Amino acid sequence: MLGAGHLGKIHLSLIKQIPLYHLVGFYDADSARSAEIAAELDTKSFSSIDELIEACDAIDIVTPTVTHFDCASKVLKKSRHLFVEKPLTHTIKEAKKLLSLANEANVKVQVGHVERFNPAFLAATPYISAPLFIETHRLAQFNPRGTDVSVVLDLMIHDIDIVLSLVKANIKRVSASGVAVVSDTPDITNARIEFDNGCVANLTASRISLKNMRKTRLFQKDAYLSVDFLDKKIEVVRLQAVSGEADPMAITIDLGGDKGMKQIFFENKTAEPNNAIKIELETFAKAIINNTATPVTIEDGYKALDVAYIIIEKINHSSEINSIG
Repeated sequence: MLGAGHLGKIHLSLIKQIPLYHLVGFYDADSARSAEIAAELDTKSFSSIDELIEACDAIDIVTPTVTHFDCASKVLKKSRHLFVEKPLTHTIKEAKKLLSLANEANVKVQVGHVERFNPAFLAATPYISAPLFIETHRLAQFNPRGTDVSVVLDLMIHDIDIVLSLVKANIKRVSASGVAVVSDTPDITNARIEFDNGCVANLTASRISLKNMRKTRLFQKDAYLSVDFLDKKIEVVRLQAVSGEADPMAITIDLGGDKGMKQIFFENKTAEPNNAIKIELETFAKAIINNTATPVTIEDGYKALDVAYIIIEKINHSSEINSIG
């Protein structure tokens, strides 16, 4: 385990709870914090990254994004299985190099896009089929932590990964705009992603909101879904052709002409609670043990980062035009 900050400590505690793992120890550059956590969690604090890597079969990297490439490179060069928090790396150039190293190492790599394991998303997945329009809102109250990077890398990348996991088509066009309000990089951003299959995704992310919100709305043929990642709730509205006797409890609409009648069915569900971080760490262990693909591959991490930087580039270009005007 590399990194024992706020999230790193959570990972350490969960790994100790998962029978599939044997926690060897961790490394953190802060020696005082390392000693404190080693005592609290009754585990070993290693004196260097290299010493830790030598002692392990798999490494979990939960360090600042700017260090991901250096740490992950060392892990892959030693052919150790790798779990790395999102975003995969700080730059696209680094991500490409990691892809190459991972292929050479022939090990399991998983990227920590934790919203894939959110209980609301897991419960909604069976209802999702070829969405035509996706709208996401990821709004957060201001927190100085994370403002060293654009809100695209801080928050929107979660929804970029979710959208890319659902839409199995190439991207045709990306447009975006953003505003820096309290930091040096955009704090509120909107992006529109158009796919070759006709699907459009409209993503909004803000870290200066008065309230927190993490919602995704999906529109597909004969269905509308709302997924609340924060409150773990799902709303499903389905249109179904009337066959025989109409359901008296459903709303019936006449489509006119020879199109017949359809009924509207509403379903409201509350997802079973889970610990998404624990589940993603369990899936990583199972992929290693069973020699199966990780649910969020290094290629997935690369694609999400690539789109994030396309969005950032569009925002920067738009800002340049506005300042010239």
